[in-house]
Amino acid sequence: MRLLHTMLRVGNLQSSIDFYTEVLGMKLLRTSDNPEYKYTLAFVGYGNNPDHAELELTYNYGVEKYDLGSAYGHIAIAVPDAYKACDAVKARGGNVTRESGPVKGGKTVIAFVQDPDGYKIELIERKTAEQATSL
Repeated sequence: MRLLHTMLRVGNLQSSIDFYTEVLGMKLLRTSDNPEYKYTLAFVGYGNNPDHAELELTYNYGVEKYDLGSAYGHIAIAVPDAYKACDAVKARGGNVTRESGPVKGGKTVIAFVQDPDGYKIELIERKTAEQATSL
């Protein structure tokens, strides 16, 4: 088995595409509009399946906001330097909700950013090139 993608419902598809591509450095991989069923999909990521998991952004026509509830946690992205990643996110207009620093009770350096719909993304510092995605 293999993780293929995670789906997030978004209120403004273009704002979400802009955030994930321009702020977090992902690529827009493909889109699919389904007017008969009133939704549009956009897949973003750092590479395509099957080598990389993707993020599916789903826009349901006419729905501008979702209640995120209390069950959703976050998506995690490896970065080579969490401090520099936060600086890059802020420089690109992104919202850093927890500055870089060690995780409580540990040594791993993390930070949190928030997308336009309020979804949290954890940036986890990983020093090896094969584990890191550069922002």
